[in-house]
Amino acid sequence: MGTTKTEIFTSEQNHLAMLLKALGHPARIAILQHMMAANSCICGDLVIELGLAQATISQHLKELKNAGLIKGTIEGVSVCYCIDVQGWALLSAQLGTFLSAFNGEQSTDGSCCN
Repeated sequence: MGTTKTEIFTSEQNHLAMLLKALGHPARIAILQHMMAANSCICGDLVIELGLAQATISQHLKELKNAGLIKGTIEGVSVCYCIDVQGWALLSAQLGTFLSAFNGEQSTDGSCCN
């Protein structure tokens, strides 16, 4: 397996790639959508909500937490998760900058991908 030369890219490029990788699974998107819709901390009902095994949910939560998109607190015997507002704002800003870098215009001479 080859190595990725992340050191040749900017920290912003590496960070955005890491965030997008964390979003790169439909279960993680579903988890985030559930958290956003609930607008509160989620404490264990994701297994019922998503129909996935607890171990699978836990792995996805770990990836989202490592990316800084969610945060968790221990309440009794359960861990409760919610959107990390600061991480979400950073994702929004970085993704917005990335997407707005393309203005939608192609070359005027029509030489691009015709």
